[in-house]
Amino acid sequence: MTAGPGAAGDEGPGAVAARLTRQSATGERRMSAALAEVTLDGGRTVMVKRGDDPGAVRAEAAGLRWLAEAGTVRLPAVHGHDGRWLVMDRVAAGRPSAAAADRFGRDLAALHAAGAPAFGAPPPGGPEDATIGLAPMRNVPGTDWPRWYGEYRVLPYLRRAVDDGTVRPTEAAVIERVVERLPELTGPAEPPARLHGDLWNGNVLWGADGDAWLIDPAAHGGHRETDLAMLHLFGCPHLDRVLGGYQATAPLADGWADRIGLHQLFPLLVHTVLFGRGYAEQALAASRAALSL
Repeated sequence: MTAGPGAAGDEGPGAVAARLTRQSATGERRMSAALAEVTLDGGRTVMVKRGDDPGAVRAEAAGLRWLAEAGTVRLPAVHGHDGRWLVMDRVAAGRPSAAAADRFGRDLAALHAAGAPAFGAPPPGGPEDATIGLAPMRNVPGTDWPRWYGEYRVLPYLRRAVDDGTVRPTEAAVIERVVERLPELTGPAEPPARLHGDLWNGNVLWGADGDAWLIDPAAHGGHRETDLAMLHLFGCPHLDRVLGGYQATAPLADGWADRIGLHQLFPLLVHTVLFGRGYAEQALAASRAALSL
């Protein structure tokens, strides 16, 4: 269910969970200023997450549901949301294993194959103006992936980084050359994939049930290599087994490993905007490597 705007008032997580699930809350444990575990009458534990941007809350809820509809990778069920709060299942933590990583790779391939209406298509019910982490992200549909990736996933963050003084204009020219050459650098054409969209290691939870679960999506239609490139960027336990499971299910196009840096430009520039110069240098290194292919 979805409550009306302003219904949340100054409620705490327990009251929010009770309102959105229509079950009494019997316990509450704050994990951060924006996240809490709440135990409901009957023993179920849910996560209550506060968002400052109503669009971000709506996008996350829509993304979780859209990804779950594919019936592939495990995702926490959404129990309710409003303009400020999101209530979803808690994932009991376990340890990563090679077997779970292999299953995750296979399931991720199946998730991508579930497809999307277009590159940049938001999840059903999700907003065009969404977020990735704390940065804005526009979901504007397009049919040509190289053009769409340059216009909506690379250049907006590059311009912001230049405006902020984090990237110098002469350095921006290097990344702009990559954008100009995207049609020849991106490999064979692929259909729009159903992406998690922010698939770094912190958004992969290894559950006590022996499965890998995904949280905090920035879901949209995109190129499947982008999700895999983000796993490479920040590391993932048993990544070789994840890739093995993926390749066994839906083999990647030749040369995919050489294109990892190209797909990492998007998250690197987002991190440049959010966290500064160190990521700008990584984005420049990835751009120079792409231009040398």
